[in-house]
Amino acid sequence: MKKFFICLVAMMAAICSYGQNEKTYEVDEFRTKNGKSVRFHALVHASIRIEYDGKEIEVDPVSKLGNKTVDYSVMPKADVIFVTHEHGDHFDKEAIGLLNDKKTQVVTNQRCADMLGYGKVMKNGDKLELTEDFSVEAVPAYNITEGRTQFHPKGRDNGYIITLDGLRIYIAGDTEDVPEMENVKDIDVAFLPCNQPYTMTTEQLVRAAKVVKPKVLFPYHYGRTDVSGIPEQLKSEGIDVRIRHYE
Repeated sequence: MKKFFICLVAMMAAICSYGQNEKTYEVDEFRTKNGKSVRFHALVHASIRIEYDGKEIEVDPVSKLGNKTVDYSVMPKADVIFVTHEHGDHFDKEAIGLLNDKKTQVVTNQRCADMLGYGKVMKNGDKLELTEDFSVEAVPAYNITEGRTQFHPKGRDNGYIITLDGLRIYIAGDTEDVPEMENVKDIDVAFLPCNQPYTMTTEQLVRAAKVVKPKVLFPYHYGRTDVSGIPEQLKSEGIDVRIRHYE
């Protein structure tokens, strides 16, 4: 595990607004090994906005989920958009279109690239260097429990390990605690899903966290699942668990 210091700017999540009368979102800020700021905006469910060194990074942008909405028209255009898979709580053509301009790179799996008609396709195991200090690896995300494998079959969808100036961020996508997590190493910030039967139970998430051993963990994609007990279950592991509005 790398030893460089990751700094949380405030003990509580900061509040950031995108314009007058627009919604506010919880923000957690970290520092990379060279002191660059990385800010995570908790938009909704599996949708994350990341600010890094003047770059805008969006993960699974979705404009509407149940009675929750995100207005991407008031947000900056994205430099990079990561899409994990095709389900409607992760893949939204309209949201991608609102964030997209001539400089935007859309990184996704084959199915979503086919549905969009464009995009940089990554398969499990592929690596991509976007800039000198910004790289990504696509990792497996799938179901393993009998009766669930049809939701996310092995080999189709992606999780991503994003590295920003040495800060390693694991965005697991829709997955259970698959054996390949043993290969996910040196993670500073992890986003692990919890929403049975589609992703993990709370017990599976705790097991996955003990395998991955991130410094900071955000349970996400949790819908109505009660994740309030997870911080206490991982306290002895030294993992800083932060519950944000990723219902």
